[in-house]
Amino acid sequence: MSMTHVRKRFLPFVIGTLAAGLAGVVSAQSNPTEQNDSATSQPATAGSVAVLHTPGAGEDRSDRTTTPIKHVILLIGENRTFDHVFATYTPPKGQSVHNLLSEGIVNADGTPGPKVAEARQWQASSTGAFSVAPPHTTAYPQLPAMNTGSAPTQAPFASAAQAQAIEPGLPTAAYSELAAGGTGLPKDALDTRFPATLANAPVNMHASLSYDDYANSPVHRFFQMWQQLDCDVSAATEKNPSGCRADLFPWVETTVGAGTNGNAQAAGFNDESTGEGSTAMQFLNMAQGDAPYFAELAKTYTLSDNFHQSVMGGTGANHIMLGYGDLIYYADSNGEPATPPSNQIENPNAQSGTNNWYVQDGYSGGSYVNCADDAQPGVSAVKGYLKSLPYRSFHGTDCRKDAYYLVNNYNPGYLGDGTPAPLGANQFTIPPTRQNNIALLLTRHHVSWKYYGEGFSNGTEAGEAGTFCNICDPFLYSTQVMTNPTLRANNQDLSDLYNDIQNDTLPAVSIAKPDGILDGHPASSKLDLFEGYVQKIVELAKANPKVWADTVIMVTFDEGGGYYDSGYVQPIDFFGDGTRIPLLVISRYSEGGRVVHTYYDHVSFDKFVEANWGLHETISERSRDNLPNPVSLPNNPYVPLNAPAIGNLMNMFDFGGNGHGYVAATETQD
Repeated sequence: MSMTHVRKRFLPFVIGTLAAGLAGVVSAQSNPTEQNDSATSQPATAGSVAVLHTPGAGEDRSDRTTTPIKHVILLIGENRTFDHVFATYTPPKGQSVHNLLSEGIVNADGTPGPKVAEARQWQASSTGAFSVAPPHTTAYPQLPAMNTGSAPTQAPFASAAQAQAIEPGLPTAAYSELAAGGTGLPKDALDTRFPATLANAPVNMHASLSYDDYANSPVHRFFQMWQQLDCDVSAATEKNPSGCRADLFPWVETTVGAGTNGNAQAAGFNDESTGEGSTAMQFLNMAQGDAPYFAELAKTYTLSDNFHQSVMGGTGANHIMLGYGDLIYYADSNGEPATPPSNQIENPNAQSGTNNWYVQDGYSGGSYVNCADDAQPGVSAVKGYLKSLPYRSFHGTDCRKDAYYLVNNYNPGYLGDGTPAPLGANQFTIPPTRQNNIALLLTRHHVSWKYYGEGFSNGTEAGEAGTFCNICDPFLYSTQVMTNPTLRANNQDLSDLYNDIQNDTLPAVSIAKPDGILDGHPASSKLDLFEGYVQKIVELAKANPKVWADTVIMVTFDEGGGYYDSGYVQPIDFFGDGTRIPLLVISRYSEGGRVVHTYYDHVSFDKFVEANWGLHETISERSRDNLPNPVSLPNNPYVPLNAPAIGNLMNMFDFGGNGHGYVAATETQD
């Protein structure tokens, strides 16, 4: 999600079923030890500063794990839903997957399938207060035309050699991808590479583009995503008890797009004015050769088809949720809630005389929400929907009184060298936070960690032509990390990750982020570039037998980027969850091409770390890692009966070689 000022490239019948199923399954499958783990230690409260010290010699507990895994590396790409990437993936024999192909929405050649109506998109009417599920008017007779948006007319580099001189993160053979794939068209124009007439159905990109072509990016902001999912319990079914229909994607794209910034709607506004058209309905066709490396990894290792972005909306908020298990709020110098500048507060109500053109929302404003106050714009609509569900949303992340939470992309409170970032009405920077995070938790337990951000360049953030993703590093927001020189030094660069893999000096927990050139973000990057970034790291790890023996590499995305997805979404709290995104787990203990259906989101990574290193403590009292592991019925493994619930990723492994996951792990089995 690119941003001008931010340095980043960018249910009545269900209740009975739930109650009956839960009563029978919990007693047979839940693990009492796991249920009590999160309560065995009292974490510091959100506004306090944890007392930290650097572990001395002999104190390091990084090798004290509950499984054979001693190192985890999380690689995070940008903006792709599960269906966008794995729409036509066919798993090995004996495995099943939920995607557009298996659901009959598309055929293997990308044409509409027999059940294409399940993905039908609608137009709606929202002319006043914001609505999560605005009244539908008519189904699109055909989708709005595609638009080029911000996709580059020419490739960013003139040659592979020029690209290789700047960008270190690809295998040698992949650098030609940075010198190819420009649209050949103006920005914010009709994308004539696609048919002028589009059926009301997911759009097969393979029929119009090469896999190596740049393409547009759809909207992926907080209130927009709530509307795109169109959640209403009156539409609930046993398979989809949240009633999220995912049928307003192009309508949201073309009515408000990536935000208004408080501007009035321009004269002559039409379906192409937001520069998006129906980009959200595009999908890659793996059955026809797209995303070949990810297909190979899925068939070789383990794939989740039920892993979700943890927050509705974009990059910054989802990386924060990963790091904190919660969102962070605008704070004063003592870490207490304060009120941000008025031009930075979201108001998704429709401007007078418009259909869904928000009053205040956009990259240069409209990113904070006081979700404890039902009188605030948009808040009562979301909370009203949550109250209508047949279960109570997660109490831990109930919105704190007077707290304005950051739900979109703003600069973090610190620069890479530990200098506080400038604040002000036009700086679009969130003040430093004292809320607890996974790095502080690991430090308290003497478990080593690092964040490898490509382009960090010793804190200057100037590497690889200044494409370091500052909003992606959860720890640049943290006072405790950034004011402690020892902890701050755990922010490192891609070259440091390469060195640590080759020298067998990896920390226990690693999070690694490519720069904006390789992150796979639509328009500013391509998925094949993120595949290359992943491939180089995987091959380095496999080339070092000591590393490969006890390391797992997890590959996922920050969020779905606003693309359509057909999977179930479990509402957890005011902030999310959102659409499914891919998760690949690569290790000696994840071989065989399994597809795991347990419900996960980003905070499942935190739960894995806590379980694997036996921390017996959660990030904070509020954080989502306090949620239980899911319990589900065999005939519907995607839906937790004990909602809200997220797994700890242990089902992604088979340490015992029995094909059923690690039996001694703390995650309830499917």
